[in-house]
Amino acid sequence: MHVLILGGTTEGRRVAELLDGATGVRVTSSLAGRVAAPRMPVGDVRIGGFGGVQGLTEWLRTHRVDVLIDATHPFAETISFHAAEAAAGAHVPLLALRRPGWVPSEGDNWHMTDSLDEAALLLPRLGRRVFLTTGRMGLAAFAGPGSDGLWFLARSVDPPEAGTPVPARMELLLDRGPFSLEGERALLRGHRIDVVVTKDSGGTATAPKLAAAREAGLPVVVVRRPPVPEGVRVVTTPAEAAEVLRER
Repeated sequence: MHVLILGGTTEGRRVAELLDGATGVRVTSSLAGRVAAPRMPVGDVRIGGFGGVQGLTEWLRTHRVDVLIDATHPFAETISFHAAEAAAGAHVPLLALRRPGWVPSEGDNWHMTDSLDEAALLLPRLGRRVFLTTGRMGLAAFAGPGSDGLWFLARSVDPPEAGTPVPARMELLLDRGPFSLEGERALLRGHRIDVVVTKDSGGTATAPKLAAAREAGLPVVVVRRPPVPEGVRVVTTPAEAAEVLRER
């Protein structure tokens, strides 16, 4: 059985570990290549795009993939829909692995939005010093006229590409999770943050910022996840994904 994992996440790496060495199973992990120094999974690895739906469909056929696992980031909407179309075209079963989203706790002051653009519109009435944790790809949404008078601390793994619009008043913090609660508390205090912006990525690696914001009584703007393509089976843990493959 040849399993292709569309990865780049902790969950994708864990599935590869669970399947590595299993009798009769060959695992290939595909990484988008957007991170300069990605954490590499075990097994075979390919880096780079496929060239859209047609390219992925041909790759599935040429490499005789038996099962496709979409273990990409919950906000990697384009590749998820490409995977659904390609899997259908190549007649390959598709499984989506999505870590559970975050759930507000007592004392949280969350403001839910459907996009980064909506999040940017909310900010002027919530605070002036923004901790922006939506990644380098989303900085342009906060670079418009509505950001005048706001200051941003933007945290991401890699810097934005040259020419990418960014907020006029922004400090860039290059760092990679997991983050500690104590560290997030110190960051909010040290930069006098009064509002936090995040995507509902889920997981534990970056969740401490939510607890730190709750303790400090800060509002948090949370961008909802895009939907998983209709008809795609979804599991929430690497162990569930591995069990589905064992059943096959």
